[in-house]
Amino acid sequence: MHETNLAAIDLNLLVALDALLEERSVTRAARRLGLSQPATSHALARLRELARDPLLVRSGAALVPTPRAEALGPAVRAILGDIRRTLEGERFDPATARRAFTIGTADYGELVLLPSLLRLLAREAPGIDIVVRPVPEDSGEALASGKLDLVIVASSSAGVPSTLEQRRLFDDGFSCLVRADHPVLDEPWTVERFAAMGHVFIAPHGTRGGVVDDALARIGLARRVVVMVPSFLGAPAIVAESDLVVTLPSRLAARIADAFALQVIAPPVPLPRFTLVALWHDRSHRDVAHTWMRNAVAAAARELSPPRAPQAARGRARHRATSD
Repeated sequence: MHETNLAAIDLNLLVALDALLEERSVTRAARRLGLSQPATSHALARLRELARDPLLVRSGAALVPTPRAEALGPAVRAILGDIRRTLEGERFDPATARRAFTIGTADYGELVLLPSLLRLLAREAPGIDIVVRPVPEDSGEALASGKLDLVIVASSSAGVPSTLEQRRLFDDGFSCLVRADHPVLDEPWTVERFAAMGHVFIAPHGTRGGVVDDALARIGLARRVVVMVPSFLGAPAIVAESDLVVTLPSRLAARIADAFALQVIAPPVPLPRFTLVALWHDRSHRDVAHTWMRNAVAAAARELSPPRAPQAARGRARHRATSD
């Protein structure tokens, strides 16, 4: 049995065969292919040799396909269609797509951005699911391997590879949370009083020190961290039942304050703002589905309401004075 050597086949011959079978004319096929008539005749000769069949024979002024050519026609069109779709990339229709995207982010991203993203997906892509995983130490490797499709982190986060593609989502600052009947709300909200309070500190990686400690150190002060927790979720419950204070991103503080009957107040010391960004690897940069999802995340970020402005710590005391 003769075995065809695929490595020796010029795929352009399949394109030529498809045109010849459609046009039934070397001249018209040459025009369609953008080749000269001799080059197209040469391609037909090579096809005949390859197929061991004349493929197209003359009948009067026209060429007619042999039974072998008629059998090859549908298969050749299917092969060329598969190649074309492979090279052009998969078409993606969010309205009908059914798939999952894996996003690496902290609970800040889950609480602030995910609800907006899910509302958008419900409207535009109801078959798309989201899997959220913690951000690994080597996010670049996770994105390169496909374990994560997207990473959403603060641009200042340690360990973010500078070689990854990135897109700005939104900016945020910091606010403080205390329980609604905390005595500090009736007192002057000074940086000294703030430093003297007991603090809850969110440390995802278990290490001490952060923007609050840096800001206090610059003016010769330090705070006492009474409890250190690994995520944002535990902090409001602790603050709601204690005299402790926690400093959180402002958008997150505004979202959780009402649920735990907490008061949002501005930090008495200037703290730097930060930017939340989406990161992805070049391997998925041109993929149509990934591109759509990145745009959806950016659109969800634009739909976020501005964070509620924190109140002054003595706002309740002034309100009482004017009500007496």
